[in-house]
Amino acid sequence: MRKKELIIFEDAISKLHSIMELLTEAQQEELKDCITIQHFKKNEVLYRDGELPQMFHCLISGKVKVYKDGINGKTQIIRVIKPVEFFGYRAYFANQNYVTSASAFETSTVCFIPIEYIEKWMMENNRFAMFFIKLLCVELGNSDQRTVNLTQKHIRGRLAEALIFLRDNYGLEEDGATLSIYLSREDLANMSNMTTSNAIRTLSAFAQEKIIAIDGKKIKIIDGEMLEKINKIG
Repeated sequence: MRKKELIIFEDAISKLHSIMELLTEAQQEELKDCITIQHFKKNEVLYRDGELPQMFHCLISGKVKVYKDGINGKTQIIRVIKPVEFFGYRAYFANQNYVTSASAFETSTVCFIPIEYIEKWMMENNRFAMFFIKLLCVELGNSDQRTVNLTQKHIRGRLAEALIFLRDNYGLEEDGATLSIYLSREDLANMSNMTTSNAIRTLSAFAQEKIIAIDGKKIKIIDGEMLEKINKIG
């Protein structure tokens, strides 16, 4: 293994501490032997709807979206993944093919573990199994809440929720106001379950009300309290 690859590998292992600490020494060695690391360019697909799940995914760096292509080519972003989150394994344990797709928002590094190892360690290790039961329960609760919000909130509330989610999950730049993720208007619309034209109009309205400021794909939150209020009112 080359020096650069070794550094990336060791960094990935260090970021997997949340599951490493649950594994026995023998299982940790198995993980180190079976793990692979891959780099993805912006918009490159990690897996597609309908494919057979074979790998457990962990995002090491970058940003990834999980999405579903629906009727008339409309895309709905289901989740956005941030480092260090696990994804791409639910379908395997449900004995299904993937029902969503995943692609990189930007250049990303992902580590892969053959999912049969995850299943094996679950069978051998109750603490490891409980970790993923809790994780799936949290994700289900978040999914339920998101479904309610996307169907009951008005356009302004849905877009405010998306901006707050991006702020809370990806953080802000050094100015303490600009979102550190730059999404296209189409991606923002797909997150918020609205048309691109509605997303553009609502962003413009927020800017006119001095809730946010827009510079190309950069969005700066000017009035976080008002954004929270719009999100809460829905």
